[in-house]
Amino acid sequence: MNAYQLPRSVALALCVGFAILLSAVSNGSFAGNSQTLPTEPLTVISGANEHRFTVEVASTDTQRAKGLMFREEMAAEHGMLFIFDGEFERHFWMKNTPLPLDIIFISSQGEIVSIAADTTPYSEKVIPSGAPAKFVLELNAGTAAKLGIKPGDKVVAGSMGLNDA
Repeated sequence: MNAYQLPRSVALALCVGFAILLSAVSNGSFAGNSQTLPTEPLTVISGANEHRFTVEVASTDTQRAKGLMFREEMAAEHGMLFIFDGEFERHFWMKNTPLPLDIIFISSQGEIVSIAADTTPYSEKVIPSGAPAKFVLELNAGTAAKLGIKPGDKVVAGSMGLNDA
């Protein structure tokens, strides 16, 4: 072995590390790379008012784990809808999320069960739903209060699988 050769185990480790890095870059795992999610219309029915949004749908573990992390802006009538397999108490946090959000927890029947308004960017504080939820809607902070969206209001979107969408 000359002075410029690496031991075989080190060379192999470097090759494996490079392959993992290349894979992460190509599939969008780094903060600077945004994931492309399907979008759909969503309506919040609040009394006689209907508020329409375009939402990105996060329905896989990977999509839900990233959510709106690292996003620095979102259009006013946009949001993200998280779809879970079952209806359970949900817990969110704002780690790595620079946008203040309203986090709206929704039952399997499409009824808003609670709202965590004006969440704090980058906070690691756990935000519980306080009741079982199958869906979670994230909107720009202040949207729920501005539009009068409250617990008991109905949410409908195609991917929620509710008949009155």
